[in-house]
Amino acid sequence: MTDHALLLVNLGSPASTEVADVRRYLNQFLMDPYVIDLPWPLRRLLVSLILIKRPAASAHAYASIWWDEGSPLVVLSRRLQEAMKAHWSHGPVELAMRYGEPSIEATLQRLADQGIRQVTLAPLYPQFADSTTTTVIEEAKRVVRERGLDLRFSVLPPFYDQPEYLDALVASAKPYLEQDFDHLLLSFHGLPERHLHKLDPSGHCLKGDDCCRTASPAVLATCYRAQCLRSAELFAERMGLRPEQWSVSFQSRLGRAKWIEPYTETRLDELAAQGVKKLLVMCPAFVADCIETLEEIGDRGREQFVEAGGESLQLVPCLNDHPDWVAALKVLCERAPQAL
Repeated sequence: MTDHALLLVNLGSPASTEVADVRRYLNQFLMDPYVIDLPWPLRRLLVSLILIKRPAASAHAYASIWWDEGSPLVVLSRRLQEAMKAHWSHGPVELAMRYGEPSIEATLQRLADQGIRQVTLAPLYPQFADSTTTTVIEEAKRVVRERGLDLRFSVLPPFYDQPEYLDALVASAKPYLEQDFDHLLLSFHGLPERHLHKLDPSGHCLKGDDCCRTASPAVLATCYRAQCLRSAELFAERMGLRPEQWSVSFQSRLGRAKWIEPYTETRLDELAAQGVKKLLVMCPAFVADCIETLEEIGDRGREQFVEAGGESLQLVPCLNDHPDWVAALKVLCERAPQAL
């Protein structure tokens, strides 16, 4: 075995569906300044208010989709880790979660203790956002700095437009799109608009309906919404979908701030009102099924769509441990540039 490890990193999950575990997880997640970008006193106050009622509601939602083996996100990420071991010949393949367990800190310490000096850090997010990609990188930097670890990193960059990722997405979704359906909704995780504005070097962010489609390379590099739209367009092109057969939306709003639009919950009602009966929904911001896909879309979204007049909502599974995704991820990670 050589000394170049691969560290896959996903978002994370509570340790269980108990309210105390969910509260602990939500506190760590929401107190991350890259998630709620307010000064610490305001963030602490806001999160404390959120934690009064939300843990119980979230615990109920987690319980509705929890598997016998545990959190679907963690179980599926473990399966991906196991599958990657047969493809990554350079050293060990580890898995960490940005929030919850296994932690980035404990995993990096264990690798360093094993004599590993080179790590390919792979945030499992196709599109860039501070609240996903940046916070993983910054946490790795913090651990190395505070623990004095002798580790060098290559970092998997966002892969929203990479052929390997798109081809895997097509391969995993194709069986569902070959069935009879009226419309495909590509529902990405949402972000507050202010997250986009603060990273925009051009000042034109969200100033027009087509701002993301005309984004310069410098803007595209950090514009989450533009990258989502690009992923959707490239996927639809590969699948041979006509423009009227698909659309894009953004889910998972939290709080009263303005989030990027259109909202998934609004689109579900609109599509039903337009006569769509058989709806497919994909969630290409996620590479593993989780509470946002299984519960928010697969359960609540389906119920909303049917109540609005639709007949069926079929959730297309995420990439999970699909063989084409495993092979694609290997290629993407092997060409990750050195950083940190």
